[in-house]
Amino acid sequence: MQGLFPFDLSPAVDSVIDQVRFTWCLGDPVTAVLPGDSPFWIVRRSVLDAYLVEQAQAAGATFLTGVAVESLQRAGDCWQLQARGPEGKPLQLQTRTVVIADGSGSLLAARHGLGPSQPRYAETVSVEVDCEVSDPSTARFEFGLVRHGFCWTFPRKGGYSIGVGTFIGRDPANADAVLSQLLPSLGLPPQAGVRQPGRLRIWDGHHPLHGQGANAGLVVVGDAASLCDPFLAEGLRPALISGCRAAEALIPWLAGDSQALAGYTNRMRAEWGASMAWGKRIAQVFYRVPRVGYQLGIKRPTAPQRIAQILSGEMGYGDIAQRVIRRLLFQRN
Repeated sequence: MQGLFPFDLSPAVDSVIDQVRFTWCLGDPVTAVLPGDSPFWIVRRSVLDAYLVEQAQAAGATFLTGVAVESLQRAGDCWQLQARGPEGKPLQLQTRTVVIADGSGSLLAARHGLGPSQPRYAETVSVEVDCEVSDPSTARFEFGLVRHGFCWTFPRKGGYSIGVGTFIGRDPANADAVLSQLLPSLGLPPQAGVRQPGRLRIWDGHHPLHGQGANAGLVVVGDAASLCDPFLAEGLRPALISGCRAAEALIPWLAGDSQALAGYTNRMRAEWGASMAWGKRIAQVFYRVPRVGYQLGIKRPTAPQRIAQILSGEMGYGDIAQRVIRRLLFQRN
């Protein structure tokens, strides 16, 4: 991600991960040293977001905080945003372009024909625990405790960021039961941490990410665009990629290039969507037969390196998908 930005991101980095530990029901561990120059950076969204805001303001951007957008309507060649400012004060903004970035709970994207009309969700519970971290350079992935999903544990400054997610079906993970086993394995009380349920809009097919016709001048990015990885639940990297690519397309569009925003959709389809199409297929097989997937996939000597290469953008799911799916289906049958 550093390569996308003209400034140093390291001030926002909490910790650097150089190895990953995988387990099945907290046993049968696999620990792998990550290749390359430590491809995992752990950041807290609040810290990273604040840092990016500072950089944008230094470049001339103006931020309005405490503003709730109520409607987005076309007005001639512009868009009008009806909003409420602090203390409920009405506010109206007019602009040629709008970047919709209102997260997994987005109401604006589908309303204006961007992204999927019926998003697909992964159910999650996130937990922030303040404590002493025993191994700050190791990220953990647990695949046996969650039906149709997995747990993740990322060390950060002063504690852990922990998540439980399920990716197939509509039933949320039984997070309390899972955490009552997972947390003691980290030396923590079963009820530790502040828990927050959530939903991730995961990638579920190719869809337009730019407005056309009456919706010209709109683009959608990040979770609002349903870009979250359907296999590993990664959402921050596609958010950063799509934000940068959308900005690159808006510059020529504002200068008169009417095809520039279509180029944004096409570029995200090639750079992200093509890999996620295979990631979705892997997830559909893996999470239906997770024990087989763990034994034949995660425990393979090359698997941790492949995961690291996918997460760092050096490789896409398409590079491994056919072999992985064939292996899982053959063993299942």
